[in-house]
Amino acid sequence: MTIRIKRSVDDLAILGGTPAFEQPLHVGRPNVGDRRRLLARIDRILQDRWLTNQGPVVKEFEHRIAERLDVKHCIATCNGTLALEIAVRALDLSGEVIVPSMTFVATAHALMWQRITPIFCDVDPATHNIDPQHAEELITPRTTAILGVHLWGRPCDVEALTEITRRRRLALLFDAAHAFGCTHKGRSIGRFGAAEVFSFHATKYFNTFEGGAVTTDDDRLAERIRRMKNFGFAADDKVVDIGINGKMNETAAAMGLTSLESLDEFLAVNRRNYQAYRDQCDALPGLRLLQYDQRETNNYQYVVVEVDRAAAGLGRDELLQVLRAENVLARRYFFPGCHRMEPYRSDRRHAPSPLPATESVAGRVLVLPTGTSVDQEQIAAIGQILRAALQMPRRVKKHFALHAPTPILPGPHELPLLDAIPPIQHQ
Repeated sequence: MTIRIKRSVDDLAILGGTPAFEQPLHVGRPNVGDRRRLLARIDRILQDRWLTNQGPVVKEFEHRIAERLDVKHCIATCNGTLALEIAVRALDLSGEVIVPSMTFVATAHALMWQRITPIFCDVDPATHNIDPQHAEELITPRTTAILGVHLWGRPCDVEALTEITRRRRLALLFDAAHAFGCTHKGRSIGRFGAAEVFSFHATKYFNTFEGGAVTTDDDRLAERIRRMKNFGFAADDKVVDIGINGKMNETAAAMGLTSLESLDEFLAVNRRNYQAYRDQCDALPGLRLLQYDQRETNNYQYVVVEVDRAAAGLGRDELLQVLRAENVLARRYFFPGCHRMEPYRSDRRHAPSPLPATESVAGRVLVLPTGTSVDQEQIAAIGQILRAALQMPRRVKKHFALHAPTPILPGPHELPLLDAIPPIQHQ
């Protein structure tokens, strides 16, 4: 891929220069492992003609995930959102559940889909995770649980949330969609609360094309979740729960097993990219790369930059426009916060108090492309784009004053899918 290096502000595409990249760089382009091994697995599935309904590949996948996370049970599902809905249903939650607004909207939707009111909680501005003190302030007689989100793969304050929910006799579960392969105090995420829910969507560090899972050490809860994801069947011709079709299929599990075999490679690339971005951002005014605790295992799935408008001379959205003009499709997760989205913003039940930290974080966070589709040369070029813009911010601001910026459309969270995987190289 030809890269056009930006040596000065005059080279920026937003000011009339040629874009740095011919093809877009996306946040969340899928990691793909050994294609031959994947296709061999799929070929065996087709030969056996066992495509779904808890076949041998799904069983092996569940066993391997449980073993890796050191948890008793892994129940694989067709996606992470349905995994969360089933977990909520299996825990008999009702009324109100406290959840951070700084999360992908599916976290809130999963509650609403079960006719549970999400009560949006503010976050700790330093960690971007749910603020336990504010969560406790939001508890009412209708509250049945707190749902924490391990945002960016960085764990919530598990101990504080555990203490609150035990004392107030509430359920505690976690949305761990970002956190596969991460640890908290040396223990794998997946082992906390009553249950934890993972997403294995194509955009995740570890993917199964599309998929999810619930992990738990609770035998009875695990058995109920297994029934619920299969229409409530306890045995042939015996239905004992209201259930749904939430099963993972065999080809998705085959992708998962193949991804597991390449996980160390994916992690090495993510860590290398993170350090390359850190080298770039540390030298730029007003940009702070979100840090990961080096005492823990991290997946480095997200490269999150906080933009300080006063120090940088440009705001987050202005830098986003600069990058997008260069075909760097950075994202502003999770703007503007669930409480500012419909149907929640029109119903004040969901956010009975202001969420100043959430709105501040959502207004300054920029997520940059990483993963196995991004290399060091491309990251250096992105650094040059940012450097050129920040060297003369007044020139860029003058452009925005004279030309209305292109609207930043709230595109889908999960972009892109498997649209550009290179062909197999035969040897």
